[in-house]
Amino acid sequence: MLDLNFHPFPELSGQLVRLRMIDTEDVEQVFYLRSSKKIMKYIEKPLHKSHSDSLAHINLMQDGIKNNTSIYWAVCSAENPTLLGIVSYHFIDKANHRAELGYILNDNHWGKGFTNDAVSALINFGFSIMDLHSIEAKINPDNVASKQLLLKHHFKKEAYFRENYYYEGKFLDTEVYSLLKSEARLSLF
Repeated sequence: MLDLNFHPFPELSGQLVRLRMIDTEDVEQVFYLRSSKKIMKYIEKPLHKSHSDSLAHINLMQDGIKNNTSIYWAVCSAENPTLLGIVSYHFIDKANHRAELGYILNDNHWGKGFTNDAVSALINFGFSIMDLHSIEAKINPDNVASKQLLLKHHFKKEAYFRENYYYEGKFLDTEVYSLLKSEARLSLF
């Protein structure tokens, strides 16, 4: 069983990004991410309607960190602390040394390598520091950019679930990708 402790909070960095703790001062950027139909197109969660929704989301992320059950980072450029996106291990299966990876990025920064760099840092942290055996990502099969990102990091398609998820009046499919520690190309800390 994994014994995790996210205190003190582990700040990470890559070539392009700095990953830091999310706090309530990030509410405007979190609201932008979670209220945008374009950004949330393949994330089947309700859009935030107010800053209160975003503050509640930030509190949920902070509770996961405080309880060592999940961990979320603000994705920032190396030069600027403004939140551009969020990366996470939002579900951690401690008994099986497995965690689910998630990511979301401001659409003004798509295609610039920020998510790629942040995911690299999370993979390294997950395998080198958290002692994960495997990392998974669940995506909407229509999300080509997400699929390409995962394949670039050597994730393998593990499953395709047909109409396993009900959202806004329709059943949706899910693809599951995974990466084993033995398959990862790590830059050890």
